[in-house]
Amino acid sequence: MVRVLLFFFTIFLSVSGNAQDENLYFSEALAMHLPKYDTKAQKAYRADDEERAKFLFDSLVNNCLKGSYLDNFKVKNLKKRVIPLDEIKKPLYLITNASWIVPTKGEVPALNELADKYHDRIDFVVLFWDNQKTAKALAKQYHKSIRVLYVDELSNESNYVIKNLKHSLGVPTSFLLTEDKKIVDIRRSVTHPYGVKSEESFNINHKAFSEGISTLLIRDSSELSQHAPEGKLP
Repeated sequence: MVRVLLFFFTIFLSVSGNAQDENLYFSEALAMHLPKYDTKAQKAYRADDEERAKFLFDSLVNNCLKGSYLDNFKVKNLKKRVIPLDEIKKPLYLITNASWIVPTKGEVPALNELADKYHDRIDFVVLFWDNQKTAKALAKQYHKSIRVLYVDELSNESNYVIKNLKHSLGVPTSFLLTEDKKIVDIRRSVTHPYGVKSEESFNINHKAFSEGISTLLIRDSSELSQHAPEGKLP
């Protein structure tokens, strides 16, 4: 009987373990938990239960994906050079997007203002699921401190990246990452009713981006303090 109980206890631990395991990658966490999430989320969307769908997404992120490490996905810059994400050394605010998604009025201006203010401590990246020509045109609206990268789905060269970063959680989605690419949070982009004035849209987006930035800065300062002399923060 004791052996049976130990067996089921071991199975329980292996199944209930989440992304807090030190060496668990994002792609591995997705493989473990995404199928169950997809089944429940699709049911919620079919029932037009947005509140349930949001709860399921937040649960997936908080219980299964936070604490995992983003894989060293390879994307391209606007000069078509391959960029491994590990090449980015600061804490990272990564936004995945696509040209067919129309941003809210205040989204890009709010991001531009905050990137200009915090780019010395955080790297801001917008990753488009588009070809190089389209990504290059879209890049003109962003501040110079925001790096615009892309993955061309039609080139069939990055199926692994597309499967994990685009088709798993959809777009637009933001990934908040420490400098060693540990996932601090994953967030949906802000939405608001159509017809909201530009100033109000800016404020809504500014607040959302600021919360994410604060999360990264607090996490970064906390980790730095662990290696600093007592009573001092680098």
